[in-house]
Amino acid sequence: MDAEERRRGILESARRSGSMDVGQLAADLGVSKETVRRDLNRLEGHGLVRRTHGGAHAVESAGFETPLAFRTTMHVPEKSRIAAAAAELLGDAETVFVDEGYTPQLIAAALPRDRPLTVVTSSLATAGDLASAENITVLLLGGRVRGGTPATVAPWAVRMLSCFVIDLAYVGANGISREHGLTTPEPTVSEVKAQVMRATRRRVFSGVHTECGAASFCHLADVAEFEAIVTDAGLPAAEAQRYSLLGPEVIRA
Repeated sequence: MDAEERRRGILESARRSGSMDVGQLAADLGVSKETVRRDLNRLEGHGLVRRTHGGAHAVESAGFETPLAFRTTMHVPEKSRIAAAAAELLGDAETVFVDEGYTPQLIAAALPRDRPLTVVTSSLATAGDLASAENITVLLLGGRVRGGTPATVAPWAVRMLSCFVIDLAYVGANGISREHGLTTPEPTVSEVKAQVMRATRRRVFSGVHTECGAASFCHLADVAEFEAIVTDAGLPAAEAQRYSLLGPEVIRA
């Protein structure tokens, strides 16, 4: 196991249990305590954990988000399958909103190029990827650029969205649960996503199975507002059925 794989394992363990002990991690991973401490320091530098005496705890639920650069290294095969399945739901939509985040960025890359399409996005990465695509018109929402994502937020983005009627939105979140719906840690992000929900006729949620059952600080939508949830096969079939009872089709790519 190399350092990157080890740190991913530590992070996943943190999210499952909420907290970690250096000694236990060292024993589980077969490495020294000093190696674990260095890994935790690196993860803390990315804002993924917070160090405590003798260990660390996960902080995403406390208002921290994993930066986009880190998301591009996690669950990549699953996210690629999710993106392909989500893009197939495009139907006859002519205007599409693509959310911030790595999975929506992959969805944008999977959209067809053989017919006219207008893509509205808050993601600088997605706007850059699609800018030169034939048949695609890109509208980038204005506003303050968040460094970690990077994407635009704040009232300017919300006001732009209020002027549109969009056929289909691909929406992401930091967590989705049957009890709390879609949530995200950052209020300004939640405001943009909530306005997307009001501005669109059809909505598709896309995200890996680890986001299912998680809840963060700011509610932005209910599960019943979506026509589909696209995730991976890591979500148990029984749990997928429970989500589908709320209204959306659940696709396990």
